[in-house]
Amino acid sequence: MVRAIGWMLASVLVLGGLIYSMSDSGRENAPRQSTGVTPSSAAIQLFCAASNRAVMEAVKERYEEECGGRIEIQYGPSQTLLSSIEVAQKGDLFLPADDSYLEIAEDKGLIAETIPVAKMRAVVAVAKGNPKSIQSINDLRRSDVRLVLANPDTAAIGKVTKRVLQDQQQWDALESAAVTMRATVNEVASDIAIGAADAGIVYDAVLRTFEDVDFITLDELSEASSDIAIGVIKQSNKPALGLHFARYLTASDRGLGQYKEFGFSVGVGDKWADTPELSIFAGSMLRPAIEETIKEFETREGVVVNRVYNGCGILVAQMKAGQEPDAYFACDLEFMNQVHDLFPEPVTVSNNELVILVQKGNPKGIQSLKDLAREGLRVGIGHEKQCAMGWITQNTFREGGVQEEIMPNVTVQTPTGDMLVNQLQAGSLDAAVAYLSNAAGAGDFLQAIRIEGIECSIATQPWAVAKDSPFPNLAGRLFQQICSAKSQDAFISEGFSWRWEPTGQ
Repeated sequence: MVRAIGWMLASVLVLGGLIYSMSDSGRENAPRQSTGVTPSSAAIQLFCAASNRAVMEAVKERYEEECGGRIEIQYGPSQTLLSSIEVAQKGDLFLPADDSYLEIAEDKGLIAETIPVAKMRAVVAVAKGNPKSIQSINDLRRSDVRLVLANPDTAAIGKVTKRVLQDQQQWDALESAAVTMRATVNEVASDIAIGAADAGIVYDAVLRTFEDVDFITLDELSEASSDIAIGVIKQSNKPALGLHFARYLTASDRGLGQYKEFGFSVGVGDKWADTPELSIFAGSMLRPAIEETIKEFETREGVVVNRVYNGCGILVAQMKAGQEPDAYFACDLEFMNQVHDLFPEPVTVSNNELVILVQKGNPKGIQSLKDLAREGLRVGIGHEKQCAMGWITQNTFREGGVQEEIMPNVTVQTPTGDMLVNQLQAGSLDAAVAYLSNAAGAGDFLQAIRIEGIECSIATQPWAVAKDSPFPNLAGRLFQQICSAKSQDAFISEGFSWRWEPTGQ
């Protein structure tokens, strides 16, 4: 049944901004002025693992020539670089040889966001032609083999190798057999190249620049690999510049292409654009919860986000007619399912509750769905074909057994809930069935009556990135901001219930 709730919405939903111009609903925002950066205006300070030096120098040269920016790079062992960032509390970007160092940096509050770059695997480096005939991990411990390893306390390759071989109870014996420990993976490879050592464990990609060094793979090292990502340092005073270079570095047709040439394994990157334009379709009810987050994201990234807010039925029709946004934030799962071929991997973000909205003080004494069938009442609802709200409303009426009784009193069916609130405020409606979020900040003139006992009155909002988007990583970073603590607070204050949790929680 339905229970009247005598709460004033203003006490629950504190953010204002309920009323939006109807002319904004259902169309792309007017063209925005470019928020792009000017790369040449300041140098970007990058802390980069020594293992990536050769490829990074190639990317740096091309970036500076093409974009006019300047990159100042400090190379070194990943742990040493992390310590430098922690002590100095400055810099713009951090690219360690293994993303575990970024996780440590994030835990310390040093990193704002990360972007995946590439992957390296651990192999055994030997002199050209493998003169010592090294074929197994046991061969590395032979008395005639001079083994050199990277220090696990400073270098990512040492840390990864130690972790994997300790699980196999192989590390202690190997460490004892090593004639020396080097600070970086490059130093290990150099020792072999100049004949100072016979074998060492290195990353495969590092050896591209060492013509006199070969490598062999070992089963024991099959799980020893490193995912490389670049992080934006939280203390950076020019994050848009840093992100500009990070996007270049991780673009499939720019930096990732060079990483592949240097022997790294690369994944899917974004298409390069100096000022990317990301397109987002979102249900109208989500606008007050996400609009400020999107504006802040545009400024920080130096990009443009073109968003279209409308009823989800209208948005689905536009997509089926050929419009393809980079991401879609639907008002309910049903309207994501209708375009599943475009957005195959949605994630649940929030819930929104369908309620009966009435004038403050409830002058008509409405307490239940059945009361909406009273003779002479003027009732507004969402349009079933144009928005998720209308579709859920009809399902709620049917499940409550009141559809045939209420529909004769329905005088207005709109594609968005804010239109119903406008008409309630103007006095042209006695009641409306809309989302709780539609009345955020309207406690001065509205009350809400909760619909209880009908499960379908709860809408679930999913987010998904288009499978063919040229900017999947950029869209993913926008989603990270939508899932930030600040954004979650905005959702809750607008009447939503938060649902999304990071993977593994």
